[in-house]
Amino acid sequence: MSVSTSTDTTAPDGSTVPTGMPETATFRTARDGAPGRKTFWSQLAHSFAMFRNPKSIAGLIILGVFVLIAIFAPLLAPYGATQKDRTALRQPPSLDHWLGTTHMGEDVLSQLIFGTRGVVVVGFLSAIIATIIAITIGVIAGYVRGWKSESLSALTNVFLVIPGIPLIIIVASQFENPPLIVIAAVLGLTGWAWGARVLRAQTMSLRNRDFIQAARANGEPLHRIITVEMLPNLMALIASSFVSTVTAAILGLTTLAFIGVIPVSNLNWGTILFWAQQNGAFPRLWWWYVPAGLCIAIIGVALSLINFGIDEYVNPRLRSAGERARAMKKKGLNVNDPVTAVRSIPATDSGTVQKPADDTTNQTHDTKTQNTK
Repeated sequence: MSVSTSTDTTAPDGSTVPTGMPETATFRTARDGAPGRKTFWSQLAHSFAMFRNPKSIAGLIILGVFVLIAIFAPLLAPYGATQKDRTALRQPPSLDHWLGTTHMGEDVLSQLIFGTRGVVVVGFLSAIIATIIAITIGVIAGYVRGWKSESLSALTNVFLVIPGIPLIIIVASQFENPPLIVIAAVLGLTGWAWGARVLRAQTMSLRNRDFIQAARANGEPLHRIITVEMLPNLMALIASSFVSTVTAAILGLTTLAFIGVIPVSNLNWGTILFWAQQNGAFPRLWWWYVPAGLCIAIIGVALSLINFGIDEYVNPRLRSAGERARAMKKKGLNVNDPVTAVRSIPATDSGTVQKPADDTTNQTHDTKTQNTK
């Protein structure tokens, strides 16, 4: 937008005095399309940028493979989970049984595929339960003040010291055949305290920020302040807590199955290890227990990669270090190469290198000079 201006002014004697201003002045006007109001989904989409780094992508791909195996287990398994082949007892890997058979002729690969279902169901279900409780208690405890915040913090501390595995053993003893949902619920109810504690601390830091104060001054309702303003800024911590709970739940399930607390009818990787140990498969029948152990290790690595990617996104130092390492790798440089510090020593007129004076010698010479004076 241009507005005409006068370049001259009139003095008291009638003469013209130039002011040096341009003939037109340009003013910047607001754009026609103002930015829309922030919503929870737009903020959420922006928060998921933490999963765009190579570590998180690799971990998500590996985890996605296990999820697909769990979904399509009946189509992928060559045999039934308990189907027996009496002609192939304790058989090593072959064309008919790629990972060998058990002492009853059951196909190890089929048991491994069907066992993935139990691991994935318990891991994700317990993580969902724990994350919902952690968000509810942690964010509310961090946002409110006074006795309400202290009461929720005390409740978190109580659940923080409750051991999960002994409690599951007590609950499992009350059922003749405890379903996986009950096991996942107990793991989720005992695994939310750590995430709630971290979210409470971060929420207490966010509640005094300028954008929260501005939203409160504009009369925004409490639910919108929490869902639109706070939760997107807590998404990295929530994702990290979720991944950690999945890891802990999978390890807890396999541990309980291996020690025989969970009935063998609930097929998972831990029950495979349990039957291998009960029937003397260690260490001779390696094809019986090694694949299950490798699956536990691989899914643990996948979840750790996702967690490392989230930490790199949250911590600016880790993110800048990773970007610097990738830039040096593109230039053909190795970050771990030793670096030697080189100091130039001036040469004399005759061409010989002048030896630098020792600090101790110089100090002694200065002392003698002062004593002489």
